[in-house]
Amino acid sequence: MSTLILHLPLAPPGPATEYRYTLSNDGQHVSSQGSAAVALLPRPSRATGETVALVPAQMLSWQRVQLPQGNLAANAPRLRAVLDGLLEERLLDEPAQLHLALQSPTSANSANSSNRDGWVAVCARDWLQGHLQALEQAGMAVARIVPEAAPQWAEDAAPSAHILGAPDEARLLLQGYGSQQGVLLLPFAAPALALMRHAAPEDGPPPAFYAEPAVAALAEQLLGQPVLLQNAHERALLALGNGWNLAQFDLAQTGQRRALRKLAAGLGAFVGAAAWRPARWALGTLALAHLVGLNASAWQERRALEAKQAQVRAILTQTFPQVPVVVDAPVQMERQLALLRQATGSLSAQDLEPLLASSARALPSSWALQALDYSPGQLRLRGPALSADAQSQAAQQLRASGQHLDTDGDTLMVRPAVDTP
Repeated sequence: MSTLILHLPLAPPGPATEYRYTLSNDGQHVSSQGSAAVALLPRPSRATGETVALVPAQMLSWQRVQLPQGNLAANAPRLRAVLDGLLEERLLDEPAQLHLALQSPTSANSANSSNRDGWVAVCARDWLQGHLQALEQAGMAVARIVPEAAPQWAEDAAPSAHILGAPDEARLLLQGYGSQQGVLLLPFAAPALALMRHAAPEDGPPPAFYAEPAVAALAEQLLGQPVLLQNAHERALLALGNGWNLAQFDLAQTGQRRALRKLAAGLGAFVGAAAWRPARWALGTLALAHLVGLNASAWQERRALEAKQAQVRAILTQTFPQVPVVVDAPVQMERQLALLRQATGSLSAQDLEPLLASSARALPSSWALQALDYSPGQLRLRGPALSADAQSQAAQQLRASGQHLDTDGDTLMVRPAVDTP
């Protein structure tokens, strides 16, 4: 699995901020490394890759707490409130301004645990959220947040000492020293070495000494023994296995966000992975075939419509040669028919006689007409109100004759089912 580790800078994010990165294709070896602005950072593989934010040791403090009894893991806000109360007297800043994270056995994202004693990682909330937001705005979603150094998990784990930085400002990073096997970051000088030797257990495994290449000679001179070379990128790969994920409480990955990122990862795999190339070709061919078929069907429908319109225009010009220009053939034909009926004295469906004849056949013989009003295309009859059954039968008979019936109290309105000019 491809993993991109981003070393978060000590300063807050800004327009010119550059991130040191470590890219590994297998999680064990460094594939590439460097430093770049957020827009120029490499991306892990789309199929199974992940982006991990590495919090430097300088930005973290470690506190050991004893949690009260009860299932606090199921209620993250309550657990955060408990931690605020336990750490309030130990912290220099207000707990609300800090981000807290518990080690896995008693973390806010884990199930019940019988072990109530654990470490809490503390760092500045605004600094961490600022870098995460800057990365997310650049399209780099961080899947995990891990500390550069963390307390030891196993009681029998060997302590380790890492000499970091440049010769003029070298630092000593201690892991697993002391009875609680915590983390210490000290200036690399004689007092720090004395503390290290004093804290090392007498009957435990011997400590392992590592140094970055820039300070290896200085480390061997002050320690009086050889050291193992280990650069910051190799140390970052080892940090992936320390069992910590600082993305807890307000930074926790919710189910919805996990589902969205999983969906995005799946889409990215489908778009970019070589294994999906045949499926992409098949999907593209299918979409192209559908597009061609839709265009062919639309062309045929358009040709059929044009043929019918041409046929209607031909009928109009053959039947009424006096029409000089065809604009709207159906409307012009109806107008010519109306003029022809007027000239020959023929009746149309909108005239009074057809409307009266249809009404007489549809209305009950016992119904007494009291008033009549006619306007072109509409006949209004006033009389006793019809019952629901009689009204339904009358409307049905008028519909069969091509007429439409409306009622308004004791008034019946009869008109052609299709209005014509």
